[in-house]
Amino acid sequence: MTLTRTQFLILAAMIVGTGTILYGMGHPVICKCGDVKFWYFDAVSPENSQHIFDWYTPSHVIHGFLFYFVLWLLAPRLSFGTRLLLAVGIEATWEVVENTEFVINHYREVTISLDYYGDSVLNSVSDILFMVVGFLLAASLPVWITVLLAISLELFVGVMIRDGLTLNVIMLLWPLDSIAQWQQGR
Repeated sequence: MTLTRTQFLILAAMIVGTGTILYGMGHPVICKCGDVKFWYFDAVSPENSQHIFDWYTPSHVIHGFLFYFVLWLLAPRLSFGTRLLLAVGIEATWEVVENTEFVINHYREVTISLDYYGDSVLNSVSDILFMVVGFLLAASLPVWITVLLAISLELFVGVMIRDGLTLNVIMLLWPLDSIAQWQQGR
């Protein structure tokens, strides 16, 4: 579970590069409100996805679990560092795609994220770092604990805000009126 110096530098460059791309796409470095908060509680606010940690952060930890498992399964001969770099590349690519006008507008049309205007650079970089945390946890914890942790995170977030990774994926790829109504409390 080690990274070479070169791998670490590539990882850092990928994260900085993602932030630079997002800034170039017009996303603010920090929340337009001018504050930097460690935790932001309101999931249906324009400030959501603008700070360091929010209700969607556990989804990124679960991304790390999933990427670790898939890369371990599909590329077991690659070094840990190479698999981590691939996971960061996938997550960084998602952060850019997720923050395109097309995806932002799609989220606003089919999910509870009516006031969603994209992530701040700070939030996207934090999301990538939390994915790394998930990847490292999956590499070091027994499989059953990782699975239990993923299910617990999904259920907790689901109960707290009626959303989470599973619901987000469903609503992004195949929106269902029944889920949308439940998420809106109807």
